[in-house]
Formats: sequence, C-alpha cells, structure tokens
Amino acid sequence: MTFEHAIAHSVPKPWGVVDPRPWSSAGRSDNTIGEIWYERSGSAAVAPSLLLKLLLTNQPLSIQVHPGDAYAQSIGLPNGKTEAWYVLSAAPEAKVALGLKRRLTPQQMRHAASDGSISDLVAWQVVSAGDTVFVPAGTIHAIGAGLVIVEIQQRSDATFRLFDHGRRRELHIENAIAVADAGPAGIHVAPSRLTDTRTLLTSNAHFTFEKIDLAPNSAWCLEAKRETWLLVVSGSARTSSFDLAMGDAIFAQSDRVIIRAGMIGMAALVAYAGGLVPELLQYADMETIQ
Repeated sequence: MTFEHAIAHSVPKPWGVVDPRPWSSAGRSDNTIGEIWYERSGSAAVAPSLLLKLLLTNQPLSIQVHPGDAYAQSIGLPNGKTEAWYVLSAAPEAKVALGLKRRLTPQQMRHAASDGSISDLVAWQVVSAGDTVFVPAGTIHAIGAGLVIVEIQQRSDATFRLFDHGRRRELHIENAIAVADAGPAGIHVAPSRLTDTRTLLTSNAHFTFEKIDLAPNSAWCLEAKRETWLLVVSGSARTSSFDLAMGDAIFAQSDRVIIRAGMIGMAALVAYAGGLVPELLQYADMETIQ
C-alpha cells in the first residue's frame, strides 16, 4: 500500500517562463522554467511507469516525435513514449501541432527538416483551456507559445527533434524519420462524462486520463488499485495526511485515499496505468471515516 505527497521540481527549458505561479510554487530558477515534474517522495521508491508534468510555454517548443516501445527497445531504451495533454490555460490563438498537412516521403521529410520548412508542413490547431490532445508514439507534434499544459506520458525521455527554431540543440532527423507517421494525424479526442464527478479525457493501453470535480465539503474515496497520480488544478482538499492546494499532486498504488474537498470544492486531473477503472471514485460517508 502506497500513498505519497508527490515532490514537484522545476526543469529549465529555453522556451519556458520566469515564474510558474500561480500554477505551481515549485520555485524560481536562474533559467526559464519550462516543466514541473512530479516525482515520488521516497528516495528508494520504485520508479513509476508514468510521468506527470506541467508545461509552461513562452516560446514554441521543437517539432519532434517520440518512438514506440519496439523501436525504443531496439536502441537500448526501456520503452517508448505515448502522451496526452490537458490545456489549463491558453493565450488567444495559442496553438499546438499534431501530424502533417500531407504525407511526405522519407526524402521529402529529410529535406523539410534540414531547411526548416517542416514548420510550415505541420498541422497547427488553435486550442483553448479545457481541451485534451492525445499524442500516440510516432505522431509528429509541437506545442506553441502561451500555453499551460498538464502532460501525462509513459516514463521516457525518448524525443527526436526535427526542428528547433534556431536554438542549436541537437536534432535527430534520421531517428525521427525512422519512427514517424509522416502524414496527417487523424486523431480525435472526445471526452465523455462518466459520472457527475468524473470525465474521461482519454484512455489507451498505457494510461487513462480523467478530470474529477468534487463539490464543496464533500468526501470521496479514491481507489488507487494501480499506479495513480492526482494533480489539483483548482480549489483545495484534505487527505488523511496532508492538505492539497492548486499545483499539489499525490501518488498512490494499491491503496484507498480519502479526499475531503475544501470550501470551494476541488478539480483535479487523475492519471493511472492501464485502461479505465470503473470504480475509481466513490462517495464517502463522513460519519464512517471519522
């Protein structure tokens, strides 16, 4: 049985922001902060299969692609990287890119990456707060400026850059060509309401991603049978061990977590390994848990 208050630490990125508040209080850095990573609190803890992140963009990220499990393992990595995004905040006309406008041959893709024209060939789309984007391994993608995004992903840093806006970081064009589906993405995410408190954002073989909305002063039991992450995105709550505010996260596995929503309620994003868990969240009678 495992229940932990996750540790948040900032990761500097050239495309990040100076101060991640109010979304996170993970601290400032001499460099711009692009990512907040949520990690297990135990130093000897077994590494989880998923990685929960907060992305804060002041400039566009690189155009990139992640490998699937088979290719990643063929080059000595433990697994590939499928991910999903939930947009917390978006500046007017903020965009993400998913897939290409048309299918390219390997030679065309190599040329477009080399001369930078790949930036005009990716399929950009405007996103707004509350949007969900699913990015399976092999999908060419990018994130634009002016966004705050929660990302859940397979735990991997296998990223192959095709174009990086002149930042002079290493590109990985041949690897990217080898793993990319070099055409339109054709991916549509349609969140669905599961209960009054649960909204399914997306689910696949690697993870399920949900949003939960808890009424003020209500109490709930989170059934974390598998590896489970919860990130508070508004409001507050109290667990049996500690308080939770916006930007706080918990990790739980093989455990039952009692969550008491605060005076204005609580909204959170929940991600867990594998497919949908029907009985993830149950109403808790306050008298029985005192």
